[in-house]
Amino acid sequence: MRRRNLLILLVFAGLGACGGAGEPEAGKKLSVAVIPMGTTHEHWKAIHAGAEKAAAELDVEVIWKGPQKEDDRAQQIAVVEDMIARGVAGIVLAPLDQAALRKPVSEARQAGIPTVLVDSGLDGEDHISLVATDNYLGGVEGAKRLVEVLDNKGKIIMMRAMVGVASTAAREQGFLDEIEKHEGIEILSANQFGGITVESGYQTAENLLNRFGQEVDGVFCPNESTTFGMLRALTDAGQAGKIRFVGFDTSEKLIQALEAGELSGLVLQNPFAMGEIGVRTVVQHLRTPQAPFERRIDTGVRVATPENYNDAEIAALLRPPIAQYLDE
Repeated sequence: MRRRNLLILLVFAGLGACGGAGEPEAGKKLSVAVIPMGTTHEHWKAIHAGAEKAAAELDVEVIWKGPQKEDDRAQQIAVVEDMIARGVAGIVLAPLDQAALRKPVSEARQAGIPTVLVDSGLDGEDHISLVATDNYLGGVEGAKRLVEVLDNKGKIIMMRAMVGVASTAAREQGFLDEIEKHEGIEILSANQFGGITVESGYQTAENLLNRFGQEVDGVFCPNESTTFGMLRALTDAGQAGKIRFVGFDTSEKLIQALEAGELSGLVLQNPFAMGEIGVRTVVQHLRTPQAPFERRIDTGVRVATPENYNDAEIAALLRPPIAQYLDE
């Protein structure tokens, strides 16, 4: 899988010198809007950094804009519509809702603006490609790690993220399907949603621990905000490191928790690659619209543990080169 993605990047790398139907007027750079679900989490910053890397190498302009709140579907729709009105050449979008964003992406297509999805899928066929983790597999790998550290027995909680987000829903389903294979594991709760913000995740986690804290042995969370919210709740309850915990995505505080043994595992994506390949894919389509491209590009999934977090490949995913490409 890594070899295939490397070949994709090598093919795209030559596009910066190519002209084509997607090129703007002389003296103007081709513009690509990159629209995340939000802008605060490290995951989105890594996507932004990857997009800027591709933009610099392809000599295009990235317009980075996302909703202020990571659960604001209406604002993300408004951002997409604004970019259509501005006449950007292409869009790279991480849709907040797999149904709600379908109409604006269809409108972009009708306006002749191609859309590449990153991170999460979307209903319909109006986008040209999806660049993302195999999210179902990510949930499966999270379940396997939790089962491993629990020695195949115990009571667990899965705190969900948010209704309507295809990526986290797939992770949750993959986790549950894998857990069902292990008779020694009992699920205490798997129907509570932490939302897409750390604060809402913390509140839901606190409620879950108040209810099940005396009997729960393990926890799984499917994204950065729920993972950090649960970590805060476990810390406040004096249970961090005592209850086995597998989360998803990375940030400096989550890495510190992994090093301290407060997290038994972090399922890792490659958001930097999502941003880079997303921009390269839309630029390829604009400059050479007849060239073949992949409808679905898998950016891979790994699991960081307290035992392997210093391995070179895992360390690179835990700390993507954000500062190298973004001025923060």
